[in-house]
Amino acid sequence: METEREIRQAARALLVERGRDAVTLRAIARVLGITAPALYRYYDSHDALLRQLCDDICADMAAALYAEIAADTSGQVNCQVRAVCHGFRRWALAHPQEFALVFASPRDPLGADQFGSVFLELAGRLIASNLVANHADDHVPAVLHEDLVRFQQVLIDAVQKHGVTVGDDVLNLGKIYHIVQSWVRLYGHVALEVFGRFPFAVSNPEPMFDSMIGQLLTDIGFGDDSPDSAESRTR
Repeated sequence: METEREIRQAARALLVERGRDAVTLRAIARVLGITAPALYRYYDSHDALLRQLCDDICADMAAALYAEIAADTSGQVNCQVRAVCHGFRRWALAHPQEFALVFASPRDPLGADQFGSVFLELAGRLIASNLVANHADDHVPAVLHEDLVRFQQVLIDAVQKHGVTVGDDVLNLGKIYHIVQSWVRLYGHVALEVFGRFPFAVSNPEPMFDSMIGQLLTDIGFGDDSPDSAESRTR
């Protein structure tokens, strides 16, 4: 519906210009020239509107990252991983308010699950290609086992989408733990950069980011010194 589209556009414009706190039903109604109660015909709560806004943001972000994959002509999964990681950083730096809404909400990350599907697909490709190195289960803290077992099934489902069936013995908790650690490192670097919270002055964080991605790729189980990778670093 046209009015609903206008509501979402107004909400996102307020977010971009003034931040999450500015996205109120009253402010949106004022922009559109309608009464605040009229908005309840379309959204039954402020949280419902924010979740829709997150869905829109994640859809845009996912489209941008899938475009990074499509633009890669190497046919190598490691190059696709590097392209998506750099694409994620670029998107986050260009959209700090949207990034904050999705990934730094005071409660749950409102739209992170939808966005995470892009990285799950890449993880699935890596595992299906047997590119993820073996990591022993005994290096995984016991307190994390229960959580990692749940995530294990999520990754198994992601691999199966590529026509490959794997069991717990192939996708063990050691691999799961390493994949989760990689995401934490990636997100941590980007978040520090977006929010201006680096622990020391860095005039250009990109080389540090690129070096970290290279290390993550090496840890996964293969080197990352190919010409294709070198080209992707300059994109």
